Amino acid sequence: MRLLLFLFLCVPTILLAQDDLFAKEYYKNGDFEKALVEYKRLYAKSRSNISYIKQIIDIHQQLEQYKEAEDFLVKIISKTNYPAFYVTLGYNYQLQNNTEEANQNYNIAINSLLVNSNNAYAVARAFQDYSLLDQAISTYEKAMELKPQLNLKLPLAQLYGENGDIEKMMLNYIDFAEKNPVSLNNVKRALNSFINEDDNNQSNIILRKLLIKKIQQEPNVLWNELLGWLFVQQKDYGKAFAQEKAIYTRNLDGLDRIMNLGKIAEKEKEFENAKSIFNYVIDEAQDIDTKLMAFYDLFQIETKEAYASTYQDLQNKYLALFDTYGTFAQTLDLQISYAHFLAFYMNKTEEAISFLEKALKLPLNNLQTADIKLELADILVLKEEFNKALIYYTQIQRNLKNSEISQKARFKVAKASYYKGDFKWAESQLKILKSSTSQLIANDALDLKLLITDNKYEDSLQTALKRYAKADLLAFQNRNDEAITLLELILEEHKTEPIIPQALYKQGKLLEIKKQFENAANNYQQIIDNYREGILIDNAIYSLAELYLYHLNAPEKAKELYKELIFNHADSIYFIEARQKYRKLRGDAIN
Repeated sequence: MRLLLFLFLCVPTILLAQDDLFAKEYYKNGDFEKALVEYKRLYAKSRSNISYIKQIIDIHQQLEQYKEAEDFLVKIISKTNYPAFYVTLGYNYQLQNNTEEANQNYNIAINSLLVNSNNAYAVARAFQDYSLLDQAISTYEKAMELKPQLNLKLPLAQLYGENGDIEKMMLNYIDFAEKNPVSLNNVKRALNSFINEDDNNQSNIILRKLLIKKIQQEPNVLWNELLGWLFVQQKDYGKAFAQEKAIYTRNLDGLDRIMNLGKIAEKEKEFENAKSIFNYVIDEAQDIDTKLMAFYDLFQIETKEAYASTYQDLQNKYLALFDTYGTFAQTLDLQISYAHFLAFYMNKTEEAISFLEKALKLPLNNLQTADIKLELADILVLKEEFNKALIYYTQIQRNLKNSEISQKARFKVAKASYYKGDFKWAESQLKILKSSTSQLIANDALDLKLLITDNKYEDSLQTALKRYAKADLLAFQNRNDEAITLLELILEEHKTEPIIPQALYKQGKLLEIKKQFENAANNYQQIIDNYREGILIDNAIYSLAELYLYHLNAPEKAKELYKELIFNHADSIYFIEARQKYRKLRGDAIN
């Protein structure tokens, strides 16, 4: 009985779907006569299916059977109350160059809004289907004129964009955002298709003028937010900061947005703007946690910019902060940062270790304890006391199994073993980490494993690999000049060994830190010229492109390198960023 019921209910539907597939396949292959037969058969079984009606009309038009299309449409119109079909009938006349009849039917469709303004969606959509954008725009505008509570600004904005009227498009997006603030992110995404990093780009200028005019005429933090967002796209973080301050002054609802802007500026190496932002947060924040976060980010930048002659000033800032806020769990991130600064910059390793050992006596949770031990172990590696460091790393792994910090500790165990020249043990740890839940750790583990595997068998003494590991350790210890010199020795004495591209790349990165950009570019170019089949080719292409773009004032060269990476290295981890930067340099609209 159930089988009979299933057959009765479902078999007709299955057969109809199968006929639909046949019809689509005939149409796709340009076999319009057969497609027409199939769609007429489908329509006979489902006369309310608009999709079948449209396909029948379209096929008649493909076959230039305009009279048949007209007769079919007239019959449909007489039986249905669907004004969009007048657009279809008008277009059928237009295909025959009968402009008068076409416009007459278009007007009937638009005037149907006098009876029911909600017809606007279907009528405008029909105009869009035939790329009749002016008529579609008129439809939406007339609907809102007849029924002001209708908000059709979003589809109107899209139509103006398709029609190339950028100013009206942007104005409608802005008006839509005003009435629908929750849709602001969608509006930003839409606008992002027309603006780019160039503040002289015409679309950027139009949007900026519209928003400034809005701010002057009818103040609303929404305009400040959009204007601030535009300045971020242009990487003009100072002006974006001014807008964020205006928003904060009016709302006083937290400093999270301003903190996020500071982090963006820091990531983009706009350190002066980032410092201004973090100092503002420190001055304005009412809660200690926000102040301390801003201090932490500020000190990270000041550490990057510090010279040996200014180290004492920065240390005094840390100590003054601890005098004010104490050395409690609340300031733990700053305490760890301070210990790192003492050890890696001021070479006060014993003082740093003593400071962290005191921090371990605070009432802490397991994760906070692990953070301290991780820094302690790193300082011990800095001192080349590898066995002591391994004790801390192992404790972290044991106490926080399967956590990200545990996996980070395991990677550092492997790295310490590699620094020591114990490549076999390092490999065993790296094999486990290839499946790490942290993609970053997994990638780092794979890179180090490949480095060891590709070079450990080259000679029985593993001289080149040991030298490279030593140079890597020197870089970790902030002894960059010594690392660069040792890598140069490898490049001179191991010219035929597979370690060479790795040494060139590592040295290039260290030369960048030293701001020796021309020399770094030369290293990357050597990899591109001589090691195209190696695993570092995409790294070298991307790194050289970044140097050309940001430091060597050669955007055209950067564009060509991004293009090469896109078309020849689609599996690269740099693919997405390279594609975005290439399109911006080419002047494309970026989604």
